[in-house]
Amino acid sequence: MHLSRRGLLAGAAAGGGLLIAFALLPRGYDAPLAPRAGESAFGAWLRIGRDGIVTIALPQLEMGQGVSTLLPQIVAMELGADWRQIAVEPVPPSGAYPNVALAEYWSALWATPGSGSFGAARWAANGNFTATAAGTTLAAYEQPCREAGAAARAMLAMAAAERWDVDWEACEVIGGTVRHQGKALRFGALADDAARLPPPDPPPLRAQAPSDAEIPIEDGALSVFPRLDLPSKSDGSYLFAGDVRLPDMVFGAVRCGPLGESALTGLDRTAAEKVPGFIALAEGDNWLAAAAADSWSAERVLAAAAPRFIVTGAPATSGIDATLDYAIRHGAGSRIAERGAGDAALDKVDFGARYDFAPALHAPLENASAAARLADGRLEVWVASQAPEQARLAAAAAAGISPARTVLYPMPAGGSFDRRLEHDQLGIAVRLAIAAGRPVSLTLTRWQETLLTRPRAPAAATVGVRLATGGAIAAWRTRIATQASTQELGARLFADSSAAEALADVADTADALAVEGGLPEYGIPDAVLDHVPVAGMVPAGRMRGGAHGITAFVTETAVDELAARLGQEPLSYRIRLLAHDLRMVACLQAAARLGAWDGGGNRSGQGLACHWMRLGETSGRIACVATARQGPRGIEVMHLAAALDIGRVINRDIAVQQVEGGLIYGLSLALGSATHYAGGLPTHGKLRELALPVLAGSPDIRVDFIASDAPPFDPGELPVAVAAPALGNALYSATGIRLRRLPFMMSPA
Repeated sequence: MHLSRRGLLAGAAAGGGLLIAFALLPRGYDAPLAPRAGESAFGAWLRIGRDGIVTIALPQLEMGQGVSTLLPQIVAMELGADWRQIAVEPVPPSGAYPNVALAEYWSALWATPGSGSFGAARWAANGNFTATAAGTTLAAYEQPCREAGAAARAMLAMAAAERWDVDWEACEVIGGTVRHQGKALRFGALADDAARLPPPDPPPLRAQAPSDAEIPIEDGALSVFPRLDLPSKSDGSYLFAGDVRLPDMVFGAVRCGPLGESALTGLDRTAAEKVPGFIALAEGDNWLAAAAADSWSAERVLAAAAPRFIVTGAPATSGIDATLDYAIRHGAGSRIAERGAGDAALDKVDFGARYDFAPALHAPLENASAAARLADGRLEVWVASQAPEQARLAAAAAAGISPARTVLYPMPAGGSFDRRLEHDQLGIAVRLAIAAGRPVSLTLTRWQETLLTRPRAPAAATVGVRLATGGAIAAWRTRIATQASTQELGARLFADSSAAEALADVADTADALAVEGGLPEYGIPDAVLDHVPVAGMVPAGRMRGGAHGITAFVTETAVDELAARLGQEPLSYRIRLLAHDLRMVACLQAAARLGAWDGGGNRSGQGLACHWMRLGETSGRIACVATARQGPRGIEVMHLAAALDIGRVINRDIAVQQVEGGLIYGLSLALGSATHYAGGLPTHGKLRELALPVLAGSPDIRVDFIASDAPPFDPGELPVAVAAPALGNALYSATGIRLRRLPFMMSPA
């Protein structure tokens, strides 16, 4: 294959392909998507076989959000491929696929002040940073995917044009063929010759960016780009990390100590070794793991070993609540955002309210799992990870070998909601494989999964408002007391800190991402957002929706309370505050039509909420109408109607699925998904204890998108944020009771 300066990484990174190429070349860069027999590589993103199959690289974790279809679709549309001949292959972490958008968004977690976009691109490429999080996939990878498809399309057209002795730019590439005046050649017949040609620099992108508006729908089909992962998921052949089977493999189980400063102080090794099927034990500072012939025997080994732990500083809900209460009342806040004169105008408060949030659990369907094999000084691991390079480095450290001798095979996740940003199980699996001297498969029990989960941080928030004449909002102040949870995550991922070390290191740190979205985007002249850092609570991490799951509830509940106090209809009141943002007005009006909004009065059980999210220069908006009631079996949600402005919609089916799933997940956070803590242990350890929504009780959901030519914005996080406040406002309409604590029905500890 001819490798030109541009061709080596054709379409590898938006905003700095040459930088990335030069950063990688001195390190002996190998193509992550290396061609197999009968295939030719086209840069780092795709290869084409003589059979016409186009295999596209997948550098992001498939965890149910449809990314294993969305990115290949972008490449295929730009390439002009036949979707029936598209394959996707997950690739290990590589500097060829840097998630620059997430690196910029998380710059406070790794960068020195002033690094800027150039620093983020270089850091992401040099660090093989391909993490999947915060709705950054499209922002990071749409342009590289388009460039990769465009470069390969041009090379195929050039190869065909050489055979026909015509101008390659006069050739049409569509449906997996190159055509010119009645002549046609399939991709497979051109691949070898095309791969030897230098790609054009820059790639000739199609005039129309990928959009579902440009896709013809025929014969009533839902989509001409059906999800690539659905057939294997439907027939059970789709493999997860827990399905990996290797020769001579054994199976593991683990017992971890309570949260806090816990340490393993004793065990009965003799009793453990007598259990049939026993293979080995491995010890960590605060865990004990066993390997046996099967998982059931490994659990029996641990039961016989009866590990004993000592713990200090164990979190308990009573202490968490007291800490938050003191912080929100008396703590010094750090100013995160300010508009106009800030809170100088809050010389008096016409409205004030407090909102509280229990620790929320991710509760993915698939328990954390990993497989590990160490042989001949080479470590191989199979794991689902949203931060695969950080997982690979952690695995190498656990084995005490060089990262260069460590290979990570990326596996899909059966749900995550950002739980798979953490990879505690991987180090345990590696240590257990070393102790056993054989490959090990480790799948956590639900209890250990819950114990090791870093929940969404508990929080307390207050809102103070001064009203102007006629009910307009003149000044607004939001204070949120919570720990620096995003900084904690950064310390664990990028500084290799333990959970306890991360808690201590960032205890008094202001964390803008921990309160993101807390400054209302309504037309309020003077507004402030303060973060009151709180130390010493349960180790916390990121959850789908991020801080927006808290801040949207605070803002939208408070706005609804103001409308009720002023006797104004909630939709009209919001529109009155949005004269500067007609895009959000359009979302509100569309949601109102879709949800048959009746004003939310007369105990109708209808509630309304809206919210914004921003990522760099792109933004997304959502409005939601919920219809609910207090029924004989508790809260019943009958209908949800959501309208979104997320720019260009590339695959409507996947976007709708993301919104529907996000709304249901948001309902789970409103109705359950939370735990108390006692003695460093969660009190809710099983799925059935978390009051999660079930299919039979799921509401009718209707989704619509505002037509837009703006850059695409990921739809997966917005609905999580808006579901709880829409439901809370609906329950106020139905019952007259204002709920200010999430989850709504969780009893105090």
